[in-house]
Amino acid sequence: MNVYRDINNIPAFQNAVITIGSFDGVHRGHQKILDRVINLANEYSGDSVVITFHPHPRHITDTQSQPVQLLNTLDEKLFLLEKIGIKNVVVVPFTFEFSRMVPREYVENFLIQKFNPKFIVVGYDHRFGLNRGGDFTLLSEYAALGHFKIVEIPKYEIDDIAISSTKVRNAIIHGNIEEANAQLVHPYVLCGRVIHGDKLGSKLGYPTANLQVSDKDKLIPREGVYAVRTDIDGALFEGMMYIGKRPTVSQQDFMNIEVNLFDFNDNIYNKNIRIEILNFIRGDIKFDSLEDLKIQLAKDEEEAVKSLEKIKTKYEDTPIVTIAVLNYNGKDLLESYLPMLSYSSSKYAVDFLLIDNNSEDNSIQYVSKWHPEFKIIELSKNYGFAEGYNKGLMNVKSPYVVIINSDVLVTENWLDPLIDALEKDPHLGIVQPTILSLEDKKFYEYAGAAGGFIDILGYPFCRGRLFNTIEKITPEYDDPVSIFWASGAAMACKTSLFKNIGGFDGAFFAHQEEIDLCWRVQRAGFGIKCIPTSKVHHLGGGTLQYQDPHKDFLNFRNNLYTILKNESFLRTMWVIPFRLILDGIAGIKFLLSGQPLSTLAVIKAHLSFYIHLPFLLERANKEYIWIRKVKKSPAKLKGKYLGSIVWKYYIEGKRSFKELTIHGIK
Repeated sequence: MNVYRDINNIPAFQNAVITIGSFDGVHRGHQKILDRVINLANEYSGDSVVITFHPHPRHITDTQSQPVQLLNTLDEKLFLLEKIGIKNVVVVPFTFEFSRMVPREYVENFLIQKFNPKFIVVGYDHRFGLNRGGDFTLLSEYAALGHFKIVEIPKYEIDDIAISSTKVRNAIIHGNIEEANAQLVHPYVLCGRVIHGDKLGSKLGYPTANLQVSDKDKLIPREGVYAVRTDIDGALFEGMMYIGKRPTVSQQDFMNIEVNLFDFNDNIYNKNIRIEILNFIRGDIKFDSLEDLKIQLAKDEEEAVKSLEKIKTKYEDTPIVTIAVLNYNGKDLLESYLPMLSYSSSKYAVDFLLIDNNSEDNSIQYVSKWHPEFKIIELSKNYGFAEGYNKGLMNVKSPYVVIINSDVLVTENWLDPLIDALEKDPHLGIVQPTILSLEDKKFYEYAGAAGGFIDILGYPFCRGRLFNTIEKITPEYDDPVSIFWASGAAMACKTSLFKNIGGFDGAFFAHQEEIDLCWRVQRAGFGIKCIPTSKVHHLGGGTLQYQDPHKDFLNFRNNLYTILKNESFLRTMWVIPFRLILDGIAGIKFLLSGQPLSTLAVIKAHLSFYIHLPFLLERANKEYIWIRKVKKSPAKLKGKYLGSIVWKYYIEGKRSFKELTIHGIK
């Protein structure tokens, strides 16, 4: 992270997405704003910029009141901002002169002139300038002049209580550490230098490091004993901490902060350490004797160990799986199918992500209220399925990511067999469950069925679905099998592979982008499988109806895109002309069936393909480089039918996967 402390010496940020504030505590409410900054910066390949102030503005503007007690020192704040993912922080020296800047001067000469923002992200109550006279309305007046857009984050609440730094302070003052940490979404910390004490702890059998806090305005929690974790030179050690005036042994007026680290004997005098406060054990007590104090310390240690055991994974463990749902105006679908996702796994840590393509139907408000376990990424426009997922998954760090439609109803623990398979086989890249119809549970579902295949001319089909003919569920398809492509309706993949191989091709917008991705994955030497012990039910056509001319356009166009980018040059030279003939026949069939708009869609698809040839070839070259970088082993394309599914279906009348010549499938 870049930190700039001289306002007159900052770089020319590119597509800057900025936010402004003190951000004391970097609490949950702040993080809503910061997440939006990061997501917008990712969306527009721009710079995320936080403008913050030092010292705290109230120290300058409100000299009559008692100084505000800070939840963070400046260094602690910078640490948290970097951890969240902010790339640039500008620390503005907050002086009396700066505080006298009128709102319009602040916008014109400070925000626009210094930062040239593309977006300004602010909270619902943001005020600025002299006497806090500037607000969202004033910023809006300058949006056109400054060529920026304003994003206002609405009031954010947790457990029906509005988050604010004041509420966090009150929780800490009263020893409600778990409540404070829940609102902060990170442990409350004390940082400082280890100084010499009187060695009383060593005499009692509990040696302590005495902490000298670096900032006099830092808020110190209430007196008592706490379960803590301490960062020393990047290594973490568990322990317990005492804050108080040591009433058993002295009459001192000043506060001691002492930490006893379990299983630790190193000399750390004069070192700077960082103490994460995880739980409150008890208040300060005056004992009748040192022996009574020693007995209590043993009980405190036991209680601290128990407490740490319960909560240590809360801040350490990154979920092994991220389940990502893409949404566009799908509130009704989310209400129906989102709740069951909570029962996806009994053995793997899971977090949940909603990627919203600029919905207008209160989807976000619904998920925020009823499914707070979901992190929400709000995109500024509808990028479609392909690019929507690309942008939404940019910051996912889980080893595995699950891509699932909003109209899929999962079964209990459906995820476990999929991740089991990926965990066991390093050469496996993507897996899918068996996808069953939600409307008629005797049948497979169009979008994936029991695994995707492809024929020699690039036409996709499924085990359980040939063209529009859907098969009844059969035990014959209950074996795990290598397939050519996994369905985008429900698939799990290795996150690093998805990112390093280029993700979905954003030019596809929607439909068959998963086939293109899986083809690249196989070219890189990774396998694709259907794991039938995992089952989900798909509504089908919930987001775009199957009998839709726009869907026809995307399917025909994207199929041609996929062939050109992934087939060998020699194959492409004869496959594309064949496809021109066969797609032309399909267009005539649409016309004779009374679907002239679908015929037009086929024509448009081919025109779009030829017009975009230069861009497709450029993308193909990039993908070749990505494939070379991640290549695991020589490509072995599985699930490719060496005949023509068109011939088998329309000429020979084959209507099920099992009727195909088995020797014709790799």
